Amino acid sequence: MENYKSEFIKFLEDAGVLKFGDFTAKSGRKIPYFINAGDIKTGEQIAKLGEFYAKAYFEKVGNKRTVLYGPAYKGISIAVASAVALSKEGLDVPFFFNRKEVKDHGEGGIFVGYVPKEGEEVVIVEDVITAGTAIRESMAILSSLKDVKVAATFVMVDRKEKGKTEKSAMQEVSEEFGFPVYSVVDVYDIIEYLEKDPKNVENVERIKKYLEVNGAKA
Repeated sequence: MENYKSEFIKFLEDAGVLKFGDFTAKSGRKIPYFINAGDIKTGEQIAKLGEFYAKAYFEKVGNKRTVLYGPAYKGISIAVASAVALSKEGLDVPFFFNRKEVKDHGEGGIFVGYVPKEGEEVVIVEDVITAGTAIRESMAILSSLKDVKVAATFVMVDRKEKGKTEKSAMQEVSEEFGFPVYSVVDVYDIIEYLEKDPKNVENVERIKKYLEVNGAKA
């Protein structure tokens, strides 16, 4: 496993973003580990997260200027941090996010920040994809923007879980909407990282058993 992947997983664990236990995902599945960007609480942590997203962006998208979209709520800070990190590397990109409820006064509308114009490309930045539910919700929201194309989605972790079929949720989303979905690491990277320390035996076994049932088969 590449060094930056180990560094990223350690960062997630140290920041309390990667947790082990019994959780319920947005999909309704009972999961043995949880990735929650909402547990990033300091300026240093969110800045570091933005740097990892910026690294992934440059690797996959290059220096191309797009518009970052952070779905409320967790995606908001990720979009801001990623935009700041990209600007420090010489790529100044606009960003925006959605409100959970449409504002009926003031400037109104559902979006806050830069609203993409016709022909512009959007990159969605999320924390994680489990069954693809959140991405489909984002696509429904973004459908109100005329002639705006989603170029890619970036997430922290590919959980390698099946979606509506035996394929992974990320693969289903990619095929359904026609854009690539990238992750900094995947669950098998996390397993490899955990296996280096004997104290993680129980967590590793629980994740492996979970994947036997819910892991993508194609």
